[in-house]
Amino acid sequence: MGDVLAGFHAAWEFESDSVLIRYERGIRTPKLFQSLGERRVPLAALEGVTLTPGKRGTVVLKAEPRPGADPLLDAAAGQLKDGSDPYRLVVPAERATLAEYYADELRPQLTASGPAERFLVAAPEGPRQFKAYDGKASFDGRAVHFRWSWTGASTAKWKAGDQSFAIADLAGVEWRSPEVFEGHLRLLRRDLAGAVPAVPADQDPATVVFGLGYGPVHESLPFAAAVLEAVRAKGAAAVQAPAGRRDPADIAERIRHLGELHRAGLVTDEEFAAKKAELLAEL
Repeated sequence: MGDVLAGFHAAWEFESDSVLIRYERGIRTPKLFQSLGERRVPLAALEGVTLTPGKRGTVVLKAEPRPGADPLLDAAAGQLKDGSDPYRLVVPAERATLAEYYADELRPQLTASGPAERFLVAAPEGPRQFKAYDGKASFDGRAVHFRWSWTGASTAKWKAGDQSFAIADLAGVEWRSPEVFEGHLRLLRRDLAGAVPAVPADQDPATVVFGLGYGPVHESLPFAAAVLEAVRAKGAAAVQAPAGRRDPADIAERIRHLGELHRAGLVTDEEFAAKKAELLAEL
């Protein structure tokens, strides 16, 4: 096809076997898009495309990736907000007919469906390091390194010392968005695959904690995706963090901390009630 459809913050170029998405770098462009730069998405990685009405005189063209086709989405695990969805193109209403044309052209070419056996979209190229609240994370392609901060790291992490994890020893990653409470990046070790994490994130030497501007989505999520891609390339099966009941004492401590944030005015009444209910549901 080779044609281009420009929208807000991105433009899609339609080719015979892929869609090349180029993201803008403007001041209003979501930082995640700026970090991604551009991504080539093979048609084999997609199983559908939709066109729906948007807000304030726009339409939304959205590609639907196959499960397991994109390490970025696998790492995100459904936590991205609509405005940061890299497969969502918001187009002015006057281009709705053109967007509908491209959607109709794409649909017959999307012949694959269901989970992909391997990643078909490359992980973002950068960044390969970022600052978390309690340390600095870096990835050199062979191992992930955590270097603890003397101001933010817990005593347990200081006692454990700086950490290095070879990709061959990992089964996957658990990324929790910094835009919600208790954001973190946890490395899932192969020798503990399937086990419920025994300690909270701020005490776990295999985890860096987000918060207070540290570990933002546009830095920590591409990092997590790159690690996940490397794990798969080594042949280790990436795993989702298992669901399990949490230690009641840990839940109580987290509710206490949440209450402190609420009293300090850093958390709204609605956020406090919602998060407290979520924590109690884990008992």
